Amino acid sequence: MAALNAALDGVTGTTAVHLCFGYAAIIHERPEGYSFLPELAGCTADQISIETAQSGLDLGVLSDLAGKTIILGVIDLSDHAVETPETVATRVRRAFDHVPPERIVIATDCGMKYLPRDSAFGKMQAMAGAARTLRAELG
Repeated sequence: MAALNAALDGVTGTTAVHLCFGYAAIIHERPEGYSFLPELAGCTADQISIETAQSGLDLGVLSDLAGKTIILGVIDLSDHAVETPETVATRVRRAFDHVPPERIVIATDCGMKYLPRDSAFGKMQAMAGAARTLRAELG
């Protein structure tokens, strides 16, 4: 934590820290969670970026990050199949019990560069569709 805060010391603007399970095309076995995620509540970064689609992460850990904006990875890059917008929206809704919607930024998990172009484009369209659905629901 000291090293992270030192690295961010004096940085102006919005800061984010990304936690990565590794690119799905390369790393095929993933842990069930981030062992140190709760400690990041005490860091000076404004945003915490985590992957949840590939890992099926228990989003209860987000409750420990009060005050942080969560960049929520909701696109599974371990599978070339394109998710539906509803599947992606469901992944995002899982976070609403732990983080207010206004503190969630929808993102992909890591490794988009390894997907075929059509698959990557379709996944981005699904993410945009999910965002539209969620905005309409939240009014």
